[in-house]
Amino acid sequence: MSNHDTQFYITTAIDYVNGKPHIGHALEKIQADVLARYHRAKEDRVWFLTGTDEHGAKIARAAEAAGMTTAAFTDDMSAHFRGLKETLNLSWDDFIRTSDRARHWPGAQKIWTKLAEKGDLYKRKYRGLYCVGHEAFVTEKDLADGKCRDHQKEPEVIEEENWFFRLSRYTNEIKSRIENHTLKIVPESRQHEILSLLNEGLEDVSFSRPAKDLSWGVPVPDDPEHTMYVWCDALTNYISAIGYGRDEDNFAQWWPADVHAIGKDILRFHAAIWPGMLLAAGLPLPKSIFVHGFITVDGQKMSKSVGNVVSPVELVEKYGADPVRYYLLREIPSGEDGDFSYEKFEQRYNGDLANGIGNLVARVATLGERVSPISFAFKTDIEKSVDAAADRAFAEYTKEMEAFRLNEALARAWELISFADKYINDKKPWTLHDEKELSRVIAHASYLIGSFANLAAPFLPETAEKIRAQITVGDGCITIKKHGNMFPRLE
Repeated sequence: MSNHDTQFYITTAIDYVNGKPHIGHALEKIQADVLARYHRAKEDRVWFLTGTDEHGAKIARAAEAAGMTTAAFTDDMSAHFRGLKETLNLSWDDFIRTSDRARHWPGAQKIWTKLAEKGDLYKRKYRGLYCVGHEAFVTEKDLADGKCRDHQKEPEVIEEENWFFRLSRYTNEIKSRIENHTLKIVPESRQHEILSLLNEGLEDVSFSRPAKDLSWGVPVPDDPEHTMYVWCDALTNYISAIGYGRDEDNFAQWWPADVHAIGKDILRFHAAIWPGMLLAAGLPLPKSIFVHGFITVDGQKMSKSVGNVVSPVELVEKYGADPVRYYLLREIPSGEDGDFSYEKFEQRYNGDLANGIGNLVARVATLGERVSPISFAFKTDIEKSVDAAADRAFAEYTKEMEAFRLNEALARAWELISFADKYINDKKPWTLHDEKELSRVIAHASYLIGSFANLAAPFLPETAEKIRAQITVGDGCITIKKHGNMFPRLE
């Protein structure tokens, strides 16, 4: 059934360009890519946005340390994140940069003006603890032994006059939207987390920094002595990229977003500050926020100082894009923390890819090539058990996909591999001398493999193409032509 009247707008968090991408960045992009490809397969109109967050004191300091101008530094670092599209075989439609004065700044300045018109921005002097790593003011309860829990550094004490956003005014409305699932937070544990914060009551938040201290950023409208603080600037990318402030027709076509895919460390900003901004500006809230966890490496937090940061580029160069996509999507629970190790990666590769789908396709293609093409009327010739297995896998897969349980959806698809292996072993086609009976068994195995390819395509697009190139399941006809081994075993 065609769904051309149904649209799907998905975003990832925009990545901070103070360092090169690691596998945590890759996980989020791949998860969003799977959802975008899934909805395209349903024939929805899809817009998939990602990008880079390029303003703030930390960027300016990193550029200075690198001996580069801030503009040149952000150009260079942003290119590394843009390069993930080819590296990981991603299908995003747009890449927004917050330093883009033509595309991003008009939207950021428009929402500031809307908040000001509402009376939700005010100036006051402020003394607080500022974590440069987070580009955010923190409180004592955010610290452990006086240090930021994530960056293990003491915050700076800053006293200055800033513009503030009356976020406290919107606490009850945000809470109501989350509780009635108008704004859906996935997984449920993250919903409980943000509701606990809302029950404590939201405080007004700083929305600017003096331009003398933060010159690299979007100027505050009508107050050039102040620069927009990161949240008003960065969060607005989700609407500026689709035209807010410059192409209102396109903006109206795509907003609200169906899914914001983010990491758990920025949940508060996306499920509290961002909804508050949108309510103040009179704009609809996003429909859902899909929150993933962190990836450890051999049980340890990724850290430059430890030297265990895993580059997705190097990983793909060694193993290929689909094996990397497979591990991150299958091994890492979609909404939880997970662990990466080369040992587990190679076990997954050999067990599921080489011995699993790779071996199955090779067996069926080898046997089937000699009886190809095969005439097969699926509506009348299909065995009930085979048809039921495919229908069951599709139904369960769909349920998991709609709930953003991507690792579970992939597991449901993989059940077709197990069923097909058992079917082949039971039927023993290599012992069959009757060509008609051999063709029938190969047709059923091909049907199962073709069904798997359809389900796996959003996750493993290159693998799905390779399967279809060898085993083409058409309307009433199956053609088989054996190619090389898709996943040679790793020694």
